Amino acid sequence: MDNYALFTKSIALTDLGITSPTIHYQLSANELHDLTIQSGQGTENSTGALAINTGQFTGRSPQDRFIVKDNITEDKVWWGNVNIPFEPAAFDALYTKVTAYLSKKEVFVRDTYVCADPNYRLNVRVVTETAWSNLFCFNMFLRPEIEELDDFTAEWSVICAPHFEANPAVDGTRQSNFAIIDFTRKIALIGGTGYTGEIKKGIFSALNFILPVFKNTLPMHCSANVGEDGDTAIFFGLSGTGKTTLSADPNRKLIGDDEHGWTNENTVFNFEGGCYAKVINLSEENEPDIFRAIKKGALLENVIFKEGTNEVDYQDISITPNTRVSYPIYHIDNIQPGSIGENPKNIFFLTADSFGIIPPISKLTPGQAAYHFISGYTAKVAGTEAGVTEPQPNFSACFGAPFMPLHPTKYAEMLSKKMKDGNVKVWLINTGWTGGPYGIGSRMKLKYTRAMITAALNGELDNVAYENHKVFGFAKPQSCPNVPSEILNPRNTWEDPELYDKKAVELAQKFKANFAKFSAFANSEIMAGAPIA
Repeated sequence: MDNYALFTKSIALTDLGITSPTIHYQLSANELHDLTIQSGQGTENSTGALAINTGQFTGRSPQDRFIVKDNITEDKVWWGNVNIPFEPAAFDALYTKVTAYLSKKEVFVRDTYVCADPNYRLNVRVVTETAWSNLFCFNMFLRPEIEELDDFTAEWSVICAPHFEANPAVDGTRQSNFAIIDFTRKIALIGGTGYTGEIKKGIFSALNFILPVFKNTLPMHCSANVGEDGDTAIFFGLSGTGKTTLSADPNRKLIGDDEHGWTNENTVFNFEGGCYAKVINLSEENEPDIFRAIKKGALLENVIFKEGTNEVDYQDISITPNTRVSYPIYHIDNIQPGSIGENPKNIFFLTADSFGIIPPISKLTPGQAAYHFISGYTAKVAGTEAGVTEPQPNFSACFGAPFMPLHPTKYAEMLSKKMKDGNVKVWLINTGWTGGPYGIGSRMKLKYTRAMITAALNGELDNVAYENHKVFGFAKPQSCPNVPSEILNPRNTWEDPELYDKKAVELAQKFKANFAKFSAFANSEIMAGAPIA
């Protein structure tokens, strides 16, 4: 809870090289809210939330995310277009520039931590240039009790200076913005971008290296919830597939909406203390928990108000389709105490297939589960990006490639072992299109998707008849409570079934072409999970 309003403590940042700033330490959410409005950097909306504009960058910039290549990372990180190396000397020089810049500024400092399981807790000190960035950290990271702050020692630091711009020719960056992780100095350095997601993804990326390498624990880009009987469900999925929406189930307690660890002690714990949800086309009817969480303490990003009001128009994407809100997890009524659950019983891979090929629900074998986990498939909708005129496949290994420092097969092998050891059921859910591709078919109704997930969780799909997909090979249930049987086989929903067959083969070939870069590292079971066609 927001219990820092009367807390005072003097700190210094000289250990970080920030020598003489004006420091605001551990301010409450209300104080950060008010300071943002007073500075003219934000506006309060009709429900009391703070609305800000992140500036030029309204999303992550994957090509400007680097990892320092040193003795710790050189032989372990999967270097390439995702994990771009940065020289230690270049990092030191740029870090010195950023800290000198902040030494002359007003800065906001927050001591916080990640990993809800006390056995994996990692203390983090965050230094931000703006009050609203610090509010984001209050919302998204876990909040120490006041008595813990007296002897708080940070193991990692995040330094965020959105108004500092690098000189690429001198500093070794691609352009003026950057997000760099240094595992030796244990620092995430962010500059030139106000997009707050870079802050949380910096620490998430660090945990995706630390946990498997040093703790033998699987980090996951997923949401998770718990049923009345203590059964945990995990939801993997890329942005826009419904990961946050589907885990916010009124009949189940939310563990977290985005980032978790799965331990050898067979527990699942949240990395974070809040949620970071897309709000494009948000409505109270379809997503009541998220809608009601947008109140005092929440931070809206890049939204537009209805003309003449401070009421958000969630359909307006004139700034970006990636409109967002962050809020502390206690803004959701139905949450799991401690943000920890037991060994999962069901795992759901979510895809928004705009080709209209993938069935709305399929049951996967262990090999298929590993294959589709490494593939991390969804599809971009025509018109969402410049030049995108028809659906395009989007593969992101482990449903979070931009945040995974190790080779994807390392995470897949860990997941596969845990699934087998725990006898976990794995389901592929298509929240995308049915009856044809985007522009011809229609989006799968949320009520049907919820009904299918509920049936899987309740064991109602254990004894129904299944049919294997002729192209992809996974098992499709032929009936499901509260779902019309005709939509369970996507071929039946197309006006031209033969065209469906042709397009299914084309999509399968795209899967195989994408997987070619992983095949040399994948075992025979994983390769057996590939499409048949």
